[in-house]
Amino acid sequence: MNRLFAAIRHDFRLQWRYGLYYAAVFVSVVWIALLSQIPPRSLDLALPFIIFTDLAVIGFYFIAGMVMFEKGEDTLSALAVTPLSFWEYLASKLITLTVLALAVTFAVVVPASRGEGFSPAMLAAGVVLTSLIFLLVGFIAAVRYDSISSFLLPSQLYLLPLSLPVLHYFGYWQAPVLYLIPTQSSLILLRGAFTPVEAWQVVCATVYQIIWVAVLARLALRAYDRYIIAGRGVH
Repeated sequence: MNRLFAAIRHDFRLQWRYGLYYAAVFVSVVWIALLSQIPPRSLDLALPFIIFTDLAVIGFYFIAGMVMFEKGEDTLSALAVTPLSFWEYLASKLITLTVLALAVTFAVVVPASRGEGFSPAMLAAGVVLTSLIFLLVGFIAAVRYDSISSFLLPSQLYLLPLSLPVLHYFGYWQAPVLYLIPTQSSLILLRGAFTPVEAWQVVCATVYQIIWVAVLARLALRAYDRYIIAGRGVH
């Protein structure tokens, strides 16, 4: 536990050094400015989509950036010979970046939300689970590559499937197959923070995302073993 706390402190310092907090503040200001131009009657529809998009950026690309920096400094390769386990290392990344995602989300949402049905607890649950999914997918994708330039284009292949439920959210594609994608559950929970959602939908969405987080965590370990320990990254 002491190692985990030390890793969390270290990651907070790294994120500050890498400029992630400056980027988060910039993104927040942009979203707040955008939301100020949206009619109040449209906010309940716009806010979940904006939060979802924000989590995709913070989750997927922020952890990818950290992985790239650490690979460049040989931090990931050295992890295998330190007392810190992979799960402690990964948990530290997930915790610190999810805290950042929560801070950004509430900074954007609280000034904009005027509805009596706003549920901070539902929003926090949706943000945490969605952040974990994007973070884990971002880690799985990033460990394969040794540079940002080699990562940027293929990264779209990971984000595109996760973004497909947006088509369902806005009514463009109502295919039931979209419910297999974990981010479909994300939009259910995020929408439920602002408008009523059936209790069974909330339960199913929560359980389904927890299952996906567990699966993706195992895949993250396999990716780490293959591309970091075995050294088969793409240059």
